[in-house]
Amino acid sequence: MTPQERFAANLRQARIKAGISQETLGELCELHRTEISLLERAGREPRLSTLVKLAGALGVEPATLCEGMSWRAKKRRFEVKRPSTRR
Repeated sequence: MTPQERFAANLRQARIKAGISQETLGELCELHRTEISLLERAGREPRLSTLVKLAGALGVEPATLCEGMSWRAKKRRFEVKRPSTRR
């Protein structure tokens, strides 16, 4: 799993938990629905400003959308944990 895939899973989970559509989330963030879709499908990596907008619109901290991924400096690679399948 890549960092983009983990971000996508975190974003989708947070959006569903908030009970809003991709279109509504896009409106709250001033992004097009297709941009939200791309982010949720790991087709695009978000900019920092987009990450902050998404978190604010979903009522979560930006760290929530980055949960499960970290950078291992000595190994020079990302470590990405799969999201739990519990709901």
